[in-house]
Amino acid sequence: MRLASNNLASGISKKRIMNENYAFKSDVVVAVDIGTTKVCALAGRKNEHGKLEVLGIGKVESEGVLRGVVSNIEKTVNAITEAIAIVKRASGLEFKNVHVGIAGQHIKSLQHRGILTRDNDHTEISQRDIDRLINDMYKLVLPPGDKILHVIPQEYTVDNEQGILDPIGMSGVRLEANFHIITGQITASNNIQRCVERAGLRVASMMLEPIASATAVLSEEEKEAGVALVDVGGGTTDITIFHDGIIRHTAVIPFGGNVITRDIKEGCSVMLPQAEKLKVKFGSALAEEVYDNRIITIPGLKGRDPKEISEKNLARIIQARVEEVLDYVLWEIKRSGYERKLIGGIVLTGGGALLNHIEKLSEYHTGMTTRIGVPIERLAHGYQGQLSSPVYSTAIGLLMKGIEEVEKGKIKTDTVEAEVKAKMEAKVEKEEEIAEPSGGKWFDNIFRKTKEWFEAEPDANL
Repeated sequence: MRLASNNLASGISKKRIMNENYAFKSDVVVAVDIGTTKVCALAGRKNEHGKLEVLGIGKVESEGVLRGVVSNIEKTVNAITEAIAIVKRASGLEFKNVHVGIAGQHIKSLQHRGILTRDNDHTEISQRDIDRLINDMYKLVLPPGDKILHVIPQEYTVDNEQGILDPIGMSGVRLEANFHIITGQITASNNIQRCVERAGLRVASMMLEPIASATAVLSEEEKEAGVALVDVGGGTTDITIFHDGIIRHTAVIPFGGNVITRDIKEGCSVMLPQAEKLKVKFGSALAEEVYDNRIITIPGLKGRDPKEISEKNLARIIQARVEEVLDYVLWEIKRSGYERKLIGGIVLTGGGALLNHIEKLSEYHTGMTTRIGVPIERLAHGYQGQLSSPVYSTAIGLLMKGIEEVEKGKIKTDTVEAEVKAKMEAKVEKEEEIAEPSGGKWFDNIFRKTKEWFEAEPDANL
């Protein structure tokens, strides 16, 4: 009997260990960045030090998205399916829920003020009061076809006491707040949802991509000091402005890296794939940094003579378009009213930030300090090499926001490791067989072992 009870205790302890492992694995979150040039899927979780462990990376070319908006459902579904399949193979995980980003020219932002009159001035202001204020914002009347994506509180006012960032615990009758409200087209979000569902997945949450990018590349000090994040993507350039740690302004410019590629195609009279390779391998955003006498030779079409292109002229074409994009960025910064309050200057991220000398051009053109934002600060040791590129900023930001929502209990994760789940279920079944009450398999096992002991021949040495 002691042997049986020890086995049972051992089985329970093993079950506990397996359950703990399973719970740790189930905290894995999956994010999908559906961009104009690429679809990037990441599976990851936080380790014991609060750093991000990436368990699988799936990055494939995207052909069904135009300026951040889905333009071809079938091609987008295929790209999502392919990226997710790569992640599943790399991580050994099975999942349905994914956190996706939304962007595009249709994104707009507005400021609104909310007022809540409380019944009792003796009770403290609670999270419930703030939630009521936020929920009231979702009742705003918007232009036809638009929906609210995010409601972001700015400052609060309690009984004429202004500039309060966190009113919870204070007493007062009249609670007011300024809100930054981000809206987008219903059809755009529905198309993203449809693509994800047709790929056999579910949308756990949908977030504005520039907010996700900011989470991945900006420090808390920069957000407090005031900073403009400029995410130069393939089809759009997204701008997010922070001050005092709060999002103050968001905007989307309908120009990105693809426009630069098309300019090179027209200016150098080359094919589009050749223009993209010229931009990536030899492109510079600042013509004065390029030597005058350097020539790039590309093969001619169908036996024709090779074409020679001056690297200086290539840089001039790129610089002209990047300066135009930076003009739009400056206009948005001025429109936000925070032009002279951005101590942190500009942070460039996204695939467009890989252009040589783009940070120098930004400093010359805008007069603001500029750095390239790379999402490696949040990553655990050993992952920086794979993901140390501004291309992954949005995907890592979506992953971090997804983990945050799971930790807060707003969203449940369904990610499981197939092998662990199968082993755990088999172990549970086996333990149930051992632990069945008398008259079941447990009693039969004891009876059989006792019978074998009596029937066994006596030991000759005794």
